[in-house]
Amino acid sequence: MVTEVRPDPGARDVVAQVVDPEMPMLTLDDLGVVRSVAEEPGDGGGRVVVTITPTYSGCPAVEVMREDIRIALGEAGYTSVEVRTVFSPAWSTDWISEAGRRKLAAAGVAPPGKAPARSAGPIPLTLDAPTVQTVQVRCPRCDAPTTEEFSRFGPTACTALRRCPSCREPFEHMKEI
Repeated sequence: MVTEVRPDPGARDVVAQVVDPEMPMLTLDDLGVVRSVAEEPGDGGGRVVVTITPTYSGCPAVEVMREDIRIALGEAGYTSVEVRTVFSPAWSTDWISEAGRRKLAAAGVAPPGKAPARSAGPIPLTLDAPTVQTVQVRCPRCDAPTTEEFSRFGPTACTALRRCPSCREPFEHMKEI
């Protein structure tokens, strides 16, 4: 009998499997939070530097993400790990992978559409009431083309709560950011 010898997973492969603490159907890689994974040579096997960009600057899960990455790499035998957080450029839902979008839909969360264009530079401050955005969101359960938002915020700041008039089921929609 021939036994196949597989190489140990690289640091990038290990980090790619770390699950998002708020949306456990996705990995941080699916979500587009992982910016880079670099293995730097050195004494004792070198060092791994992971760079992440959280979904927004006040994300309450960022420390959990950082710790989960450290634990996963530690369990894979990496002894020197640094997790850096960068905020520029800002994370966008456009960074969610196609696999991530499919996983969201399979879990009953409507994936985001294309994020709105952002202008470079400062954002002007206005004192007018915000305009209501009308976004067409398909139902992830029955695929009906029209749904209605009933709460701008869901269990996480990145989601809104919607319902489908066809199947009458409520669901989350990951907002376009």
